[in-house]
Amino acid sequence: MKQLWAPWRAEYIEAAKSGVCIFCAAPEKKPEEALVLYRGNVSVVMLNKYPYNGGHLLIAPLRHVARLEELNDEEGADIWRLLRHSTSSLTKAINPAGFNIGLNLGKAAGAGIDDHIHLHVVPRWNGDVNFMPVLGDVKVISEHLSQTRAKLLPFFENI
Repeated sequence: MKQLWAPWRAEYIEAAKSGVCIFCAAPEKKPEEALVLYRGNVSVVMLNKYPYNGGHLLIAPLRHVARLEELNDEEGADIWRLLRHSTSSLTKAINPAGFNIGLNLGKAAGAGIDDHIHLHVVPRWNGDVNFMPVLGDVKVISEHLSQTRAKLLPFFENI
């Protein structure tokens, strides 16, 4: 049997949960460390450290809120603006064939972080679901996060 080296998965699985919200902590860290592409007045766009696919982005309000109805009008409009900008930027930078876009609201809905609302933007390509996730319960991400961030960063510098 061949082995697939994916150390970031073990890091995620074995890491002690600090209780610190990644979305609230992101603005306090260096952007490259937090994988931040954009930080505005009310919202942030960042790469998912444990992506479903290459280019998997997270969009969240800066304010720590858990429920959709808790977003104010400015936050809601900014998140929608950043979603449009993100899909456009991902299309130009890495040319996906489509996207999965979604919110997991609450633990029962699959939210890994259920106390800070965030939107997932997952680029998809024809044939990107192969035998690895089905048989091995492993997803192969072919590019390092720092390389993906470098490709996307120019699209987020002046928005």
